[in-house]
Amino acid sequence: MKEQAIKGHLISFFTVLIWGTTFISTKVLLEAYHPVEILFIRFVMGLLALYLIYPKPLKGTSFRQELQFAAAGLCGVCLYYLLENIALTYTLASNVSVIISTAPFFTALLSWLFLKEGNALRPAFLLGFCLAMAGIALISFNGAALHLNPAGDLLALLASVVWAFYSILITKINGYGYHIILTTRRTFFYGILFTLPALLLSGFQPDLSHLKDPVILFNFVFLGFGASALCFVTWNLAVKLLGVVRSSIYIYLNPVITLVASVLILDEPFTLMTALGTFLTLAGLFVSSSRRFL
Repeated sequence: MKEQAIKGHLISFFTVLIWGTTFISTKVLLEAYHPVEILFIRFVMGLLALYLIYPKPLKGTSFRQELQFAAAGLCGVCLYYLLENIALTYTLASNVSVIISTAPFFTALLSWLFLKEGNALRPAFLLGFCLAMAGIALISFNGAALHLNPAGDLLALLASVVWAFYSILITKINGYGYHIILTTRRTFFYGILFTLPALLLSGFQPDLSHLKDPVILFNFVFLGFGASALCFVTWNLAVKLLGVVRSSIYIYLNPVITLVASVLILDEPFTLMTALGTFLTLAGLFVSSSRRFL
């Protein structure tokens, strides 16, 4: 049991380590592609990669299970990324970073409501949540004034709630005993399907000429094969090993990893404010995940 938990923690950390750096790739691709196009292409690439890795078909699913796969695809692939990307067009990236990081709280709340996990909202989790959110706010705003935008901030909050629903759905799907690659692949399929209307409304015109640029191609490969195919599989595995609440706590690390990537890759400054924010976020992660507190 202890080895399983250690494995789950390592997999969770690895997953957010990749996800925390995706903003750089997305930023590069936005110069040539619309956000919905990036979403569609990366998950199509991810779906194809999962077929190549594990070509076996998923058989024997019931209608109810297919509905849950469809709901997971709608929440975790389509709605989450659409809401997050649209929120960024209305409000500051710092606002989105902080608001999205509330996902562990909503995950714990939904876990308590739907999975009947009575200790999901234990005092240690709530204390850790407050510490982490304070740290994330310091990292994201870094001394700048808070600028609220009701439309953008609400969209970011909805994205956070949608991800919590995805986590609950994945917990139920993991309980069916299917291979994780097969369940992730089916989720991707439905997510891509739900993305098609938004893609058509955006005036999507397939233009693969940009892929001749090695930088564009590399970033799509990173998002498609790494951040999508690989990381959704590892995240679903982490949820299976640790449980939905304990694995979700690692979402706190996203802004920290983004900060480190910005310092190392984009040569952005590392200030005293961000150092304090990083410390508080890590402390929040430790307190929330520890069973010894309170």
